[in-house]
Amino acid sequence: MTTATDMKTVLNDASVTDFLDSRATDPQERADCDAIIDILQKVTGHPPKMWGDAIVGFDVYHYKYASGREADMCLLGFSPRKGKFSLYVLGDFEGKDDLLAKLGKHKVQGSCLHVKRLKDIDTDVLAEIARRSAEHTRGLYPNSGC
Repeated sequence: MTTATDMKTVLNDASVTDFLDSRATDPQERADCDAIIDILQKVTGHPPKMWGDAIVGFDVYHYKYASGREADMCLLGFSPRKGKFSLYVLGDFEGKDDLLAKLGKHKVQGSCLHVKRLKDIDTDVLAEIARRSAEHTRGLYPNSGC
């Protein structure tokens, strides 16, 4: 059985600012990080916190699978990666495909949305995707404290 102590992606007290300053060295990339923070913080009502050593997360939920695996995870999150942003905002909510069709230039991999820069997408659509994903996850885990 996997427990929270086995996971690398756990909530910690590391500085979000220090992490982003070390990763997003291009001024536009850093401005995009700040814009993503603004969007996800407005959606969740929670400030950014570090999850593991590479994810900026917002809010928290507790999941438990039939297999026995359980842990806490950020409700929404993102990470600046080499040449793209990985946004952890894709729950399996109704209407997701329609919103993705309106988003702009992106790639999807599992529950992860990849974009190169915010100017390539409609940030209002991104905010709606994040809102619906958060709502969907909160519905799946209503007693998790998020």
